[in-house]
Amino acid sequence: MNTEYSETVIVGAGQQGCGVAASLQDIGHAAVVVERAEVGHAWAHQRWDSLLVGSGNRTIQFPGWEYDGTDPDGTMSGRELARHLRRYATERQLQVLQHTEVHAVECPPDAANGDDVRFRTQLSSGTILTSRNLVAAVGGYANPRVPDFAAAIDPGVQQVHSRDYRNPESLPDGAVLVVGAGISGQQIADELADAGRSVFLSVGRHRVFPHRYRGRGVHEWMYIFSLYEDFVTAETMQVEGGTPTKLPGLPVTAVTNRNAALNLGTLAEKGVVLVGSARAADGSILSVDDNVVAIAEDSSRSLRAILQKIDAGIRQRGFVAPEEHPPLDVNMTHIADFGNKLDLAHHGITSIIWCTGFGPDYHFLPKRALDEHGAPIQHKGMLGALPGLYYAGLPDGNSLHLTGIPATVECGRFIARQIHIDAVMRSGSSASVVVH
Repeated sequence: MNTEYSETVIVGAGQQGCGVAASLQDIGHAAVVVERAEVGHAWAHQRWDSLLVGSGNRTIQFPGWEYDGTDPDGTMSGRELARHLRRYATERQLQVLQHTEVHAVECPPDAANGDDVRFRTQLSSGTILTSRNLVAAVGGYANPRVPDFAAAIDPGVQQVHSRDYRNPESLPDGAVLVVGAGISGQQIADELADAGRSVFLSVGRHRVFPHRYRGRGVHEWMYIFSLYEDFVTAETMQVEGGTPTKLPGLPVTAVTNRNAALNLGTLAEKGVVLVGSARAADGSILSVDDNVVAIAEDSSRSLRAILQKIDAGIRQRGFVAPEEHPPLDVNMTHIADFGNKLDLAHHGITSIIWCTGFGPDYHFLPKRALDEHGAPIQHKGMLGALPGLYYAGLPDGNSLHLTGIPATVECGRFIARQIHIDAVMRSGSSASVVVH
């Protein structure tokens, strides 16, 4: 069995893994990136065809490489982002082992703090990569999540997760049920409605941001008033007379049309039938909560909250910005509660798209690096439970900031600095640990 050494092994060649490798390269440290498919594979092959990167072209920056296209205010597709990332990896000459899977990572039981080898990474090629450091850059979106009751649905109904959905033409004729009202669920429901399909949307708790407000894109307002944390941090909504409601995930924002809005109101106006949160199934009968109006009202409150912050900032700074007419809100005119049952056969629903998110997959790591649920034990989203173990692309508490493209440079440089500090401390040198 062939054994090779690299100071750092990085698992995953998405934007986060490539960002760490480039940041290490910038300060003179070597790294090998291991990727089970190809650079940018998820963006190229595990997104629907029309997906656009909601954070916008300006945010697509990698260490030492800012967006260099001609449309900084535009949004590129997932496949375009994959090509962008591949060009970056090529031009930076990053060492990437593509189509190579990590079977397991082991820690030598007798490893001392000063040793060069703290990790042994077993590859599908038969090679063992030994390293001082290991960076798991697979994020929290490796395994599609589908509820257990999906197995109880009539097998005649085609079921697909959003990861595997491509376009309306890929689905059988008939009505479509989209389950989940986050970014994926609402954008896919919107696309299906525009394609003339009969669409049902099973809603869940979510937040809504405007795509454009008072003459500027919402991401510009977030930059002007430092509202990025509002975008990436789960919001707890205090409902009068009730218990606080958490609205998790990134807010839903339209991207396909620069002047469009996307929310339950706009979808209902297009004829999308809103049904409650799916809970159980028996053949063609789906049990749902009778909560459509309550969820739409929560999302409306989240929209008004961010608009109020922007309005307050404009007033306080004395900025000139046109008023919004009519005022933005979730239009409740066509929104009504649906009831507790959805009969798939009665409504001609022949396919279901599960927009129910993803879960992490860190099975390859040593068990002592994971908690009882198999989730990474981490600090600040990037420091692992073992010396020399780092994570790129994990959420930190309630914040999803570190999972997003805008955090690529920050994550890469932070981890690279930690690895550099470790190298200086191990060498016994009195040199400064500070890198610029």
